[in-house]
Amino acid sequence: MAVLAVSFAALALSLPYASHASLRRVRQAPATPDINGTKYEFLGCFTDQGARTLGGASLVNTTGMTVESCVGFCSSQDFNFAGLEFAQECWCGNSMADSATNVTHTDCSFACTGDPAEICGAGNRLSVYWNGIAPPPGPITVPSVGEWVSLGCYNDSVNARTLGAGANVPGNFSVEGCTEACFSNNFPIAGVEFGAQCFCDTQIQNSGAPTPVGDCNMACSGNSSELCGGPDRLNVYNFTGTLTGTPTPPGGGNGNGGDPVLVAPVTTGLPNPWKYAACYVDNAFGRAMTTQLPDNQSMTVASCISSCNARGNTLAGMEFGVQCFCGNTLIDGAVTASNSTCNTGCGGSSAEACGGPNRLSVYTSTGNVTALPVPSPLKTGLPGKWSYQGCLTDNAAGGRTFPLYQIINQTNTTIQGCLSQCSAFGYGAAGVEFGQECYCGDLADVTNHGATLAAESDCNIACTGDPIHLCGGGNRLSYYTWNGTLNDWKTPANIGRYEFFVPGVVVPLLVTLGINNKVAFVEKFGTSEFPNSTGAYELDLSLVNDFSKTWREMHVKSDVFCAGAVVLPDRSARQLVVGGWSLDSTFGVRLYAPDGSPGVNGTNDWQENFQELKLQRGRWYPSALVMSNGSVLVVGGERGSNDIAEPTLEVLPKPPGGPTYLFMDWLNRTDPNNLYPFLHMLPSGNIFAGYYNEARILNPVTFDTIKTLPNMPGSVVSPLAGRTYPLEGTAVLFPQHAPYTDPLTVLICGGSNFGIAVDNCVNIQPEVANPQWVLERMPSQRVMPCMVTLPDGTFLIVNGAHQGVAGFGLAADPNLQALLYDPSQPVGSRISILNTTIVPRLYHSEATLLPDGRVLVSGSDPQSPQFPEEMRVEVYIPPYLNQGFTQPSFTVDQKDWAYGGSYTIHVTLHQGTPANMRVSLIAGTRFPGNSMGMRTLFPAFKCSGNTCTVVAPPNAHVSPPGWWQLFVLDGPTPSHSNWVRIGGDPGQLGNWPDFPDFTLPGLGPV
Repeated sequence: MAVLAVSFAALALSLPYASHASLRRVRQAPATPDINGTKYEFLGCFTDQGARTLGGASLVNTTGMTVESCVGFCSSQDFNFAGLEFAQECWCGNSMADSATNVTHTDCSFACTGDPAEICGAGNRLSVYWNGIAPPPGPITVPSVGEWVSLGCYNDSVNARTLGAGANVPGNFSVEGCTEACFSNNFPIAGVEFGAQCFCDTQIQNSGAPTPVGDCNMACSGNSSELCGGPDRLNVYNFTGTLTGTPTPPGGGNGNGGDPVLVAPVTTGLPNPWKYAACYVDNAFGRAMTTQLPDNQSMTVASCISSCNARGNTLAGMEFGVQCFCGNTLIDGAVTASNSTCNTGCGGSSAEACGGPNRLSVYTSTGNVTALPVPSPLKTGLPGKWSYQGCLTDNAAGGRTFPLYQIINQTNTTIQGCLSQCSAFGYGAAGVEFGQECYCGDLADVTNHGATLAAESDCNIACTGDPIHLCGGGNRLSYYTWNGTLNDWKTPANIGRYEFFVPGVVVPLLVTLGINNKVAFVEKFGTSEFPNSTGAYELDLSLVNDFSKTWREMHVKSDVFCAGAVVLPDRSARQLVVGGWSLDSTFGVRLYAPDGSPGVNGTNDWQENFQELKLQRGRWYPSALVMSNGSVLVVGGERGSNDIAEPTLEVLPKPPGGPTYLFMDWLNRTDPNNLYPFLHMLPSGNIFAGYYNEARILNPVTFDTIKTLPNMPGSVVSPLAGRTYPLEGTAVLFPQHAPYTDPLTVLICGGSNFGIAVDNCVNIQPEVANPQWVLERMPSQRVMPCMVTLPDGTFLIVNGAHQGVAGFGLAADPNLQALLYDPSQPVGSRISILNTTIVPRLYHSEATLLPDGRVLVSGSDPQSPQFPEEMRVEVYIPPYLNQGFTQPSFTVDQKDWAYGGSYTIHVTLHQGTPANMRVSLIAGTRFPGNSMGMRTLFPAFKCSGNTCTVVAPPNAHVSPPGWWQLFVLDGPTPSHSNWVRIGGDPGQLGNWPDFPDFTLPGLGPV
């Protein structure tokens, strides 16, 4: 069971936000760039931890990084290697550090910020591209520079500098630049560190001593052929010549010659209210801060703080002297370290501490630093009946474990949100992957796609919206299941059956059962396989075994393609068709009065005359509704096929005076996804209108909005899925039972998320206080369904497709499965899976209740090469006719019923007694994807022997005036129907239209 409040109309992934690598991961093969003038190719995914794998120029682009832009940047500066990291960083170099390790391609999994189809590394992982030019020899320790001679590699510490005077080196950093800076200030000792730091002194200080030469392993940032120390390691040089001056600290100093320049946090002079927090370990378990700004060789503490403050962040962190990070929290188990380990001077101020190797100098504007723990699986506090199962493989057999429904939220994915969304839409298995991808499915998906549990450590990426919990990993799902039953779909032994009924002569757009118990078929021009088709025929159900007699030729004068239709409450139960394809036909008003009887042809035909009678506004795909006052409401459409919107409504017969159509903003705003809107009269006398994914209640006189209802839930992946053409679902009303005091329920099934068919039904009681939609999942996706009211109060769902939208050639994968929806059962247990057909029925297919309780299934006009124009006509035998029981029969004394009156019927039952009998009334007109005026009533009755008195419904709000099929049910088995008219003809449609080319039935009793 899944009861869905309107809050789920927007995806339920909205827990409090805490950013963690808000980066979309992708898993396709890394893109190979095509950069004119270069020959760069993908080399692999490499580690980037500690010393930079590529130590040359760098570039950060938080919104537009692509493989091509990075390769172009590095190529323009004559670097042979280009590497992309953290989705937004580009690093260049002519060689890779010895510490770099080639790892599996899937370790590089972050989508580039400028192109989500390309991979730009990952955390501490570089997607490396190479132009094929062999790397130059690795960097070496420069043995000498002029009279400067190498003394080897020495240890260093920020609190006990081996060389105490820091020096700025203009231009590209190199050994030559540092020795020149020290020589210029009359220092005989020079040392280079961290690839970009220069120190001078008169002697080795603080017990500095040689270390293994391999400890100095960082290339100079300005000359990759030279080694410039390493983390806490100095390449030291001694001047062997003669200095003529007194040592002066670089930059002026304090005149004390060789006194050391101390590196320390900045505690004064900061922008208010910023202050120093602490030194933190970075990469203890992952990057502690995820937003990195471009490297800045002139960075100071104040400049980094200013940049972060401008971004609205409350934390600023500095690392490696030139890197600035911004955020609001520290993540991935960041812990404090000794201040002495944040010992790298800022690039723009050597006395200011700007972190160190894997150390962040952190400053705060709030006085607090929130350091979040290492993320772990969320196992407690889960919504509903969800439970954690483990880390599950994805793409195990080359396909998704949950192949249908993926929700990506790059900034706010949480386990709770993902699970709540999946269960709300009826899915009992869920997985979260790559930190931001939520998947919904079923337990069977896991088995069907070969997924197995993996090591827990494989799920190692924090959720983008909850950084203390894990949301899967690379091709790994944090896997959860629902401990209970969400969808109790029935699989009864008696599933009914399809049968071939009769060869057709048209592909009908409108199929209407007349009071003569014959079925009127009307097609759009040009779809019949017979070149001499007249566009309209009538099927005599009693003659289907004689093809030459079963079809009566009729005629229409204009194209009814995508017109609307209703049955009028006049004495003849005329069928009204309004609107059409284009030009004059969109204004069309056509009428047919059914005549004849089973086995006997009638003589009436369709009547229309555009010069005498037409709509005020041309309409393609309008809806129509007989209102409680007996007049006809015509709503919406477009001014022609795929033309501009016609966001108006009008009433037939047209009220006197000038133009009386009314503009509706809600129709204008939601075009083109609101065609064939759902219209139903409510027990209050007001009108329900459902269109696209919205609904409202209208005043039946002014047509002003009385109440705007919550938006209809869409699909599990999007609230934007729609229910009306072209995202076509279908709507019916739940049965109403005497004394008709229960709230009326509107049921809508199927639809499309702009090509992905919806697999749910939603229902609402629009006139209760605080109405909310209730969602029930169907066993399969379905767009363009047909839903038919059956005499026992259930609904048969047939036809449509698993994929696409309504229109020519716009759907595929026909849905051949029939379903039965029983509104008397609990939510989640209402759907039974019935039989299947071999006939695909897509766009312009129909299903119509016949007098004997069978359902006529016809049409399909997809104009698609793989699906022909479907002329075959089938019937579906519902389960209630598939048990071998004899159908009951009855006669009715009077066919014209007044509201609240009592009317006599005489019944013949074969299984039960009148004590177990039911009586039902069904009204409605069928056209593509809709049933205007459809409703089912179960009136009160009492019997004396086989004579029963049925009480007519009380008023025109419960039962708008019209013609009804009256059934009796002997247990589950319905009779053949008899026609009755309830409520008369209050709109005096029998005298309309008063023109020479129209035959009028007049007024009075039937």
